Amino acid sequence: MFPSLPYLQRLRVVRKTSHWYGDAAETGILVDVTGEHQRASSQYREIQSASGSWEVFVMPEPTPTAELLHRIVDEVEKAIVGKRNMVELAVLTLLCDGHLLIEDIPGVGKTTLAKALARAIGGKFRRIQFTPDLLPADVTGTNVFNPKTLGFELHPGPVFANVVLADEINRATPKTQSSLLECMEERQVTIDGVSHPLPRPYFVIATQNNVEMLGTYPLPEAQMDRFFIRLSLGYPSQRDEVMILSRQQQEQPLQHVRQVTEPEQIVQAQHDVRTVFVHDTIRSYIVSVVNATRRHPHVQLGASPRGSLNLMHAAQAYAMLQGRDYVLPDDVKAVATAVLSHRLILKPEARVRGVNAEQIVAEVLEQVAVPVGVGGRK
Repeated sequence: MFPSLPYLQRLRVVRKTSHWYGDAAETGILVDVTGEHQRASSQYREIQSASGSWEVFVMPEPTPTAELLHRIVDEVEKAIVGKRNMVELAVLTLLCDGHLLIEDIPGVGKTTLAKALARAIGGKFRRIQFTPDLLPADVTGTNVFNPKTLGFELHPGPVFANVVLADEINRATPKTQSSLLECMEERQVTIDGVSHPLPRPYFVIATQNNVEMLGTYPLPEAQMDRFFIRLSLGYPSQRDEVMILSRQQQEQPLQHVRQVTEPEQIVQAQHDVRTVFVHDTIRSYIVSVVNATRRHPHVQLGASPRGSLNLMHAAQAYAMLQGRDYVLPDDVKAVATAVLSHRLILKPEARVRGVNAEQIVAEVLEQVAVPVGVGGRK
């Protein structure tokens, strides 16, 4: 999904006549056509010869934030084989100060992904196994009387961590599920009328099994809307699965994942992504896409204004990870499905016809007019 670091550092192909780039691109020359950039430069030549109107430009060096995020992806990928796109989406969610929902079958690496990400950023990791008998106090913590001090002391629950894995969240009762709402939205926990701030960064990765439905409680719309992105890791390819067996024959998958940053740097990166320029026309395009989901004939409930905000922030992060400080329409389109699909509630007839939310988002992106003449800063 995101370009490699050599691609970011050295070369970028744009269309000179493209109105998306405006005056942002500066004419340059093809550089470093040997060594590690040989493959990239040959791809540029193919594009140029096929269209006849493409030229090569040298773009600015990637920001420290972009380099940092790519280092995190590289580290996590040591534990998660063959799922770089999924890892990138998880890191993008963290960069946007959001939360991640993974719907998948058991044994595909959901817990490993969460642990590897926590280790790479140097954060504290806690896991909550959601079961029908789990109580809200088991999640958030409680005040316990200390006979020595004759006072109550807070015993923090597992939500007091940087990366929290809410495993099989749909197996807990709605009351227990709702105990996460304040944590996810306000980054604080209120116990006995006293609010306690949660560590920063604060990243919830919730999982649910979309195969086993017996004994589960579907997540309410309010909680689904609080997840920034929903994804599915899926089965690895045969080649990747063979590599997994080879790597883990004698070693644990997390053994080689090292810390590459500090939690404080992640918080700063979350602030940096909000500085990526978004043109007024791009904002209007985002709202048009979200409004189209609300008017779609197969949709009972479309994406909320929170969905619009999350789509804009995801596009900002996507642009930053590609070495730009401004958002293009393609950035919005690249992340729209992951950000919006889980927010749509479909009508019963849509399910009967086999229509899913991902197809609807793709259809909306085809129908909504893409803005022209926007991109870089004035």
